[in-house]
Amino acid sequence: MIERVVTPDDLGRRVARLRESLGLNREQLAGRAGVDVGYVEYLEESAASPAAETVSRLASALEVGVEELLGATADLPPGRGRPAAGPVLERLTERECLRLLSPGGVGRVAFNDPGGPAILPVNYVLRGGSIVFRTAFGGPLDETLRTGVRGVELKIGFEVDRIDEAGRAGWSVLVRGGAHHVSSAEEHAAAVASGVQPWAGGDRELYVAIAPAEITGRRIRHAP
Repeated sequence: MIERVVTPDDLGRRVARLRESLGLNREQLAGRAGVDVGYVEYLEESAASPAAETVSRLASALEVGVEELLGATADLPPGRGRPAAGPVLERLTERECLRLLSPGGVGRVAFNDPGGPAILPVNYVLRGGSIVFRTAFGGPLDETLRTGVRGVELKIGFEVDRIDEAGRAGWSVLVRGGAHHVSSAEEHAAAVASGVQPWAGGDRELYVAIAPAEITGRRIRHAP
């Protein structure tokens, strides 16, 4: 008897989102998972109860754990499992750090506000060697990141990471550098052209750029 997995209705959306994030079309995903392309189409567009083996194949093809694919970890903090056997912590070169930053996504801005150290997530892009994100005028990343002295930037931290729950592995990149509010017409046009879109929505028309002065990174991998 084939064991079936009862899944939330948004399984198909997770499959499609993960597939697209890897740059795969349906045919490529089907080839990776060893399933029929018609089934991938059906799964993404309809409610389904796939066999446990099929879920495992899809998770492997999408480079995530089964729990993540099924949505069981959606509201839980990452990294709750024990470390894998023989972990190795290695330093990343600046070139590798830039490669990991280059697709853009979500990063964390670390800065000091009147209440003390603060860290906020933002959607960012890497453009022209600078990290660019959008925020709201009057928000915590507006006045707090202004020095009040023309041409003098506030040095802040910016961090991006990726955690592989199933493999007990991952990487993190830390950028330190000066942050400034985009003000010149030329730089503002370039920031707008970057296409960065904040998930939080709302009126976020203040563009901020971070010019990296120091880029470091680390990766946890398994010993061979």
